Amino acid sequence: MKWSKTRVGFFGVLGGRQVAAAALVMVSLLFLLPVSLLSGEPLYCRGGEFPDLAAGEDQPSDEQSGTQTASRDRGRAVRLQKTDGTIVELSMADYLWGVVAAEMPASFEEEALKAQVCAARTYTVLKQNAASEKHPGADICGDSTCCQAYVERAAAEARWGLNAGEYGEKIDRAVAETDGLGILYQGQPIQALFFSSAPGKTVDAVEVWGRNVDYLTSVDSPEGEEVPNYRSQVVLTAEEVKKLVLADYPGADLSVDPGSWFGRASRNEGGTVSSILLGGVTLTGSQVRTLFSLRSAAFTVTWDGTEFTFDVTGYGHGVGMSQYGANAMAKEGKTFRDILTWYYTGTQVDQLW
Repeated sequence: MKWSKTRVGFFGVLGGRQVAAAALVMVSLLFLLPVSLLSGEPLYCRGGEFPDLAAGEDQPSDEQSGTQTASRDRGRAVRLQKTDGTIVELSMADYLWGVVAAEMPASFEEEALKAQVCAARTYTVLKQNAASEKHPGADICGDSTCCQAYVERAAAEARWGLNAGEYGEKIDRAVAETDGLGILYQGQPIQALFFSSAPGKTVDAVEVWGRNVDYLTSVDSPEGEEVPNYRSQVVLTAEEVKKLVLADYPGADLSVDPGSWFGRASRNEGGTVSSILLGGVTLTGSQVRTLFSLRSAAFTVTWDGTEFTFDVTGYGHGVGMSQYGANAMAKEGKTFRDILTWYYTGTQVDQLW
């Protein structure tokens, strides 16, 4: 697999046909609002602070037979603050289409896309139940560093080119066939964290945010070298490392030979760095990842007398569902329910409202 090397200076129409047996007057109520690219890391909750766990409400089970019509999603509105600051109101179905198109490659298996829909739907419901000062007047925003990425349908289709029809219909089906479904733990919607790719295992939430969450525990993840840029490098001079470290950790002692700045790393079973000494200061792997703009906390660091080289595996914070892992499971014949209950330990997939 070819390494991706980065030099750092100083500075992701409903699928199938909607059942339209209701009277034409009902059809008039079904509308397609204009939906307002994956930017940066394809996940939400990227920072070092774990998001507030919204209490949510008990969600009753609603077993239904027959074809999914997305009637639940069509009947629930989402107020979205777009990246330009304007607020629009969309149906949940239209909103989720735009999220999945932005957050996960549409070329992925449909069961993986369904898993992504359920994770995004669950997250959206939590946001609706807990107002945010970051986007007053809206349930959620389209900034991927704050909430979830979102792309308008026209923009997504333009990017897909000749595949636009196929990909758009795949996401339509993924939304419709999971209508209203989300991920619950002990009857409550979960923090359905997701990220791009894992180095063999996901990571316990406590390793990233210092907080244990029963359903966000480490599990095996089957992706590997098929992932684009699965292995990457970041190269820094001693002076660049020193400037970055002292800006955030002024107590670090970097007065000695650079070859002794980094201590031996403590790693979890998946190879992700749990902690490492840097200039006498103990940092988590997540902190080092942020400090040096690494793609993940699964890294090794070497010094050749001139430069530090960070060899990195995977992409993302590592907590929750791996998107490429979900796609690998789908290729093995697993369903979206299998995928979700694997990555979110002890959870159930059920109706959110």
